[in-house]
Amino acid sequence: MEKIKVFIDWDVNFGAVSESVPGCVATGKTFEEAKENYISALEFHLEALDKKDVPKELQGKFELEFEFTAQALLHRFDKILTRAALSRVTGINERQLGHYVSGYRNPRPAQKTKIVEGFHKLGKEFLSVV
Repeated sequence: MEKIKVFIDWDVNFGAVSESVPGCVATGKTFEEAKENYISALEFHLEALDKKDVPKELQGKFELEFEFTAQALLHRFDKILTRAALSRVTGINERQLGHYVSGYRNPRPAQKTKIVEGFHKLGKEFLSVV
């Protein structure tokens, strides 16, 4: 089964786009809404294409894999987790995290990895609660 990577970004709303499906985009006020809208847009997009124009990876069974940009990831959880908590698990300064959330700065790939690993670490901590 092919995996189609869909990138989720943030700029006033969540936006979804995939390099595998040029021209198919969707937005939503929440990640869930953007995801649902993208799935709907993709179905509509594929129905409108001639069979010969459907990208090879979309001709059989496929699965959508959603990947957040650092800004979208931080924005999604900004009201749930404090920046102080995320700063403690990632080692990234709170102010710098704020710059990433606002889009004022973009993290280097190593910083994005720290952020994702920080969320994973927090998730494991939450799962360990009995």
